[in-house]
Amino acid sequence: MKSLLVTGGAGFIGSNFVRYWLERHPEDRLTNLDALTYAGNLENLVEIQDHPHYHFVQGDIGDRELVEKLFREKQIDTVVNFAAESHVDRSILGPDAFIKTNINGTFNLLEVARATWGSHVGERRFLHVSTDEVYGSLNADEPPFMETHQYAPNSPYSASKASSDHLVRAYHHTYGLPTLTTNCSNNYGPYQFPEKLIPLVFLNALEGKSLPIYGDGKNIRDWLYVEDHCSGIEAVLERGRLGEVYNIGGNNEWTNIDIVGLICDRLDQLRPGPTPYRELITYVRDRPGHDRRYAIDSSKMKAELGWQPAHRFETGIEATLGWYLDNLDWCNRVRSGEYRHYLETQYGQKN
Repeated sequence: MKSLLVTGGAGFIGSNFVRYWLERHPEDRLTNLDALTYAGNLENLVEIQDHPHYHFVQGDIGDRELVEKLFREKQIDTVVNFAAESHVDRSILGPDAFIKTNINGTFNLLEVARATWGSHVGERRFLHVSTDEVYGSLNADEPPFMETHQYAPNSPYSASKASSDHLVRAYHHTYGLPTLTTNCSNNYGPYQFPEKLIPLVFLNALEGKSLPIYGDGKNIRDWLYVEDHCSGIEAVLERGRLGEVYNIGGNNEWTNIDIVGLICDRLDQLRPGPTPYRELITYVRDRPGHDRRYAIDSSKMKAELGWQPAHRFETGIEATLGWYLDNLDWCNRVRSGEYRHYLETQYGQKN
C-alpha cells in the first residue's frame, strides 16, 4: 500500500490523476495538497471526496512546515508533483508567481523529501511532472523531442519548469533522492480550465463569440488525452528507472487552426448555429516568443515500460466535446468564479 502526496491535485491534470489512481488503486492512501489558486477546483473531485483513503489539504507547496507535517503524519512514500503555474500568456504578463511556485515550490518539496526519507530509498518515489515546452521549438522538418534534447525554454513559464527539472535531476545525482521526471505534450480532456485552447474555442463558439487564433494559426502541438497521461505516469511510477526522464506524448500533431476547424465542424453537427462556426474564427496578433512546433517522441516509454497512448485523437476529442456539452453548468461556474465557493459551501471542514 502506497501513501501518495499529489500536489496540484485539484487542477485539470491533477484531478484526473487523483480520480484515475483511486479507481485503480483503492487500497492506497492519497493526500491532495492544492493551494486552490484560480485553476484549482474541488468540484473536479466530488465523486471521490468521501473515499476513505482520500484526504484534501488546502495549502502551498512552498509552505515548509505544512509539507513536513504531511510527510510525517501521512508517512508519505510517493510524491507526484503537478503543482505549477502553467499558462504561457499569464507567465508573460506576470512571471513572479511562476518563479515562486514552479522553482521555489519544487525546491521545498525536494528538501522535505530529502530530509524525511534520508538514505532509506526503498520503494519511495518523487515524480516531477513537467512539459515539452522546456525543449523549446521545432522546425517543421525536425524529429520530435527525445529525452536527450537540449533544453531551450522560450517563455517565463517554460524557463521556470526547466529550472525545476534541473533541480530534480540534481537532487538525484547529488543526494540519491529517488526521482523521476516526465515531460508531457499538450493535454486535453474533461475538467480543463476554460482559458486553454480546446475548451475556450468550444465555449466561445457555443456563445457566438469570436474564436481568437494567434498569428497564422499554423503553430503545431502534439495532443495527449489526459487519461493517457495518467496511465503514463502510473507506468513511470511503477516501472521507471530512478533518475530518468520519460517523455509522454500523444503521437498526434495538429496545427492550431486545424484543431479549431475540427471543433467548429463537430459543433455544426452537435449544436448547429445560425451560421457555420468557422465564420467566428478571428486571427489576432501573435504572442511574444510563440513556439512554432512541439512534438514528443515517446519511444522510450514504449521500449522500457510498454506504454503507449490508448486513445486516438478522433475518439478522445469526441469524448471531450461530449463531456463539455454535458457539463455546461460546470463551465459556467468556472468562468463566473462561482466554483470558488465550493470549498466553503460543500466541502465543510474536511480540508
